[in-house]
Amino acid sequence: MAEHRVKNIFVQGAIPATKIAESIDQHRSKTGIGGHSLFLGQVRADNIDGKTVRAIDYTAYEEMANQQMHEIREAVFAKYPLHCMHIYHSLGEVAVGEICLFVFTSSAHRKPAVDACTEIVERIKKELPVWGKELFADDSYQWKTNQ
Repeated sequence: MAEHRVKNIFVQGAIPATKIAESIDQHRSKTGIGGHSLFLGQVRADNIDGKTVRAIDYTAYEEMANQQMHEIREAVFAKYPLHCMHIYHSLGEVAVGEICLFVFTSSAHRKPAVDACTEIVERIKKELPVWGKELFADDSYQWKTNQ
């Protein structure tokens, strides 16, 4: 399989629903695809020590994260018979209820798409130099742990 180019996965702010819908819609003409898997990460209004999260402020070592994501992408393409893979991660402030992570995989059959999508999400959480600072309603904050 030919190697893919390093892509920028980052989007400033929340990932708009229109971006997600357009990504899905672009696959209507790809008739060899029979299964898609989609993961959407959404900011929760967690209550931590009596304070409610109002947003998460994401930061990253972008160049390093994009390179690491490229390596993950190549490994996953080598492991699973995928047709497509799309990944977007937010940077900056993302409010409660908004989407901060979008992973979308496509294959001829559902199982490779689902398994690949799950592996990508887990590897993003474990391997990418991306951090979230939970912002509370009282304007205090704390660094988020990957869960």
